[in-house]
Amino acid sequence: MQTRKKYIFLTFLASWLLLFFFGGDQLRRFAFFPRRNAAARRSWPRWADRTLLHSFAEPQELRGDGNAAQPSPRARRAAQLRASQGSGCRMESCFDASRCQKHGFKVFTYPRERGEPVSESYGKILASIERSRYYTPRPEEACLFVLGIDTLDRDPLSAHYVHNVEQKIHASPLWNSGRNHLIFNLYAGTWPNYTEELGFDIGHAMLAKASFYSQNFRPGFDVSIPLFPREHPQRGGQSGWLRWDSVPPRKKYLLVFKGKRYLTGIGSGTRNALHHIHNGRDIVSLTTCRHGKDWERHKDTRCDQDNADYEKFDYQELLHNSTFCIVPRGRRLGSFRFLEALQAACIPVLLSDGWELPFSEAIDWGKAAVVGSERLLLQIPSAVRCIRPERVLAFQQQTQFLWDAYFSSVDKIVHTTLEIIRDRLIPHRSRSRFLWNTLPGGLLALPDFSTHLGDFPFYYLQHGRAPCHSFTALLRAAPSQGSLSQHTLRLIQAVSRSQYCAQILVLWSCEKPPPPSGTWPHTTVPLTIIQGRTKVRRAGCRELGYTPRGTSHTELPPLLQLSDRFFPYAAIGTDAVLSLDEHTSLSTTEVDFAFVVWRSFPERIVGFSAWSHFWDPEQKRWGYTSRWTNKLSIVLTTAAFYHRYPGGWGGSPGAARLRSALLVLCRYYHSLFTEYLPVGLRELVDSLAACEDILMNLLVAAVTKLPPIKVTQWKQHTEAGTVAGSTRRFSQQQDCLNQLVDWFGSMPLVSSQLRLDPVLFKDQVSVLRKKYRHLEKP
Repeated sequence: MQTRKKYIFLTFLASWLLLFFFGGDQLRRFAFFPRRNAAARRSWPRWADRTLLHSFAEPQELRGDGNAAQPSPRARRAAQLRASQGSGCRMESCFDASRCQKHGFKVFTYPRERGEPVSESYGKILASIERSRYYTPRPEEACLFVLGIDTLDRDPLSAHYVHNVEQKIHASPLWNSGRNHLIFNLYAGTWPNYTEELGFDIGHAMLAKASFYSQNFRPGFDVSIPLFPREHPQRGGQSGWLRWDSVPPRKKYLLVFKGKRYLTGIGSGTRNALHHIHNGRDIVSLTTCRHGKDWERHKDTRCDQDNADYEKFDYQELLHNSTFCIVPRGRRLGSFRFLEALQAACIPVLLSDGWELPFSEAIDWGKAAVVGSERLLLQIPSAVRCIRPERVLAFQQQTQFLWDAYFSSVDKIVHTTLEIIRDRLIPHRSRSRFLWNTLPGGLLALPDFSTHLGDFPFYYLQHGRAPCHSFTALLRAAPSQGSLSQHTLRLIQAVSRSQYCAQILVLWSCEKPPPPSGTWPHTTVPLTIIQGRTKVRRAGCRELGYTPRGTSHTELPPLLQLSDRFFPYAAIGTDAVLSLDEHTSLSTTEVDFAFVVWRSFPERIVGFSAWSHFWDPEQKRWGYTSRWTNKLSIVLTTAAFYHRYPGGWGGSPGAARLRSALLVLCRYYHSLFTEYLPVGLRELVDSLAACEDILMNLLVAAVTKLPPIKVTQWKQHTEAGTVAGSTRRFSQQQDCLNQLVDWFGSMPLVSSQLRLDPVLFKDQVSVLRKKYRHLEKP
């Protein structure tokens, strides 16, 4: 009996060991093995948690460069090159890259001929290019050319069809058989077959086309774009519908579709079969025959019942309350409901065999959509039911990111197209798959700054990199008398005593030369003088011939058209930059504490003096207030730490600033300021007083989707630093805010009620127990 029990026990133990050995990966998915999900939550960067919703992506998706089984864009382009050796044009054979070497990636749009019709959608595309940083009005500088003739609708039955396109483009001396040309198209072909024929010879031109059939798509040369409606916004666009308080992962409906049913012709097979999966409970699939001129002549026995059921449900209500949305092909492969589903956080279930998905060269659609087969339609319900809730949330989060980053406006669609082409020209500096598919997205992760993920402040935590341990102080001085005040000298001494200060740069923005080296204060860190531009010397700026305390000289480029404060000076050797104004009052303790706070939030603005924006319903415009309130959305940059990535310039360097703020940014924002923003926007900021404060805050908020961080300061300093100035100056700042919001297309600022104070700040305990005790001493 004992022997029998022993064998039973050994058999049971062996069975458990085998189960853990071969099925352990499956067991870890149960609730009593929560380690994977906990790791995923810990690895999600704090800056992206803007809606208090944790990421439900897998840890390896956040840390790595995408799925290891999925090649990077660089590897994929190499594979595409091998596959397209005999399939016509590619970048090496049909694109003259030498045109892009002298002036960089510049785009020229053909002038529009008088009387030539241009659709609203094509007008938006041309406007997106002409208001961007890529545009050049001189064809000799251009790397890429875009036709002024409307080529979006090439259906001969359409009212927007343009005749004699081939004759018109061949008459241009710039055509050159289409080499270095980009042709945009949304609709190709006509009834009944809807082939992809455009009606003219494109030569060696690239196609940016919607509803691209994969067999006609030239990998690494053409670009597949989404089909967007005429009402699609030019800039900004509406935000996605997923909110932190609107989750559960499973909504009222599991799978929905509501749309036309084609009775005959191409595309009718898939839509005619959709009624088979309708159960009227969690799967709603509704079609209608009532469209077209002669639908009654072709209607079948189901049409009357389908039309009656179709009216029982509201399309927007289905989008809001469904987890998955079926996106079948129509007459063409693409569909408007693809973008509608992305915005609604309704995971697209694609039923369009052969469709080259939009921006597939850069976007990993396996993280945001379910790609099905038209032949396996009946298996779709069981397939989506098997997706785990945490993966459903990861899909929904990715739909919102892709919508906001690349599809919410015509500007973003066009700029994404151009950036993909630009990456092909410089493959060794192209964006990785990770940058394209992770916040803040490829449009805001400039390869000119870096292609190494660890250099971006958003990915410090994921790649085990800590923010820098020191900062560079950049003090802009514009004294009216040409001499330094005692207040400015005390500020330099206070900053230099900070244990984190590496060097001090003084940007001298005055027509008179700076004082001799003997009049500058003695500091324990290097002190360098940089000559900035003035209203008289607008052609450029240069370094003076001496440097106090023996540091290196800094040369600025000639004909510099940027304001000085946010220019990425080569002398800045640290990631963190402390931007100062000569009227700022700060103590060493305040500088130390603010820098420590910034190291915990390297992607944000951290400062003292704050403003708050608001919407004025009477004047129907945005405004701001500098009054002390419980809300803030702007932190002044007159004393600021920042990562130097997005900076480039500020504005009105000679304007007096009677504000005091400490702002910490990454130098990432220096580069973004210089490279991302167009020249016209910089000129606007230069023409308005104190507009650079607002623009920097708008830019950082657009990137991070987060508010700035306010830290404590001596009350008397803050009160002295928040003087609004004259009425004219205040009016200019209000105008600046509204014009910048118009450029962004929406209000990117995020309000906050958070202020960070040191531990034991203002507590009734001995000051000897407080680390930053001088913050409370007058």
